[in-house]
Amino acid sequence: MLRNVILENLPKGFSETINYGMIGYVVPFSIYPDGYQADPKQPLPFVNIASQKNYIALHHLGLYANKKLLDWFVNEYPKYSKKKLDMGKGCVRFKDPKEIPFELIGKLISKISVTEWISIYESIIKKK
Repeated sequence: MLRNVILENLPKGFSETINYGMIGYVVPFSIYPDGYQADPKQPLPFVNIASQKNYIALHHLGLYANKKLLDWFVNEYPKYSKKKLDMGKGCVRFKDPKEIPFELIGKLISKISVTEWISIYESIIKKK
């Protein structure tokens, strides 16, 4: 279900792949040939989802790189879930798959276009 919500809301240009052992949504080399600075043989990552032992993880690099988006997500989360937000820098953890706020995740996924993500990446992350 989480994958379906992501695919339904993923802006045009991102593509689905397997990277780092997870389902990933990336900027393909055809759009961004430089790839990921940490490993240029990998396409520029955007979102990954993974099933861990005790939770499902949504790794959204936009949350890590864009404070405005992070603030929006943190403020919106209580409107969509009764559970406390369990989150790292860019990783949102869901212990119970039934408690995933799919509508909110769909909105989150749709908020950054490919060109916006490349711009954010180049202005913030690539400088590090």
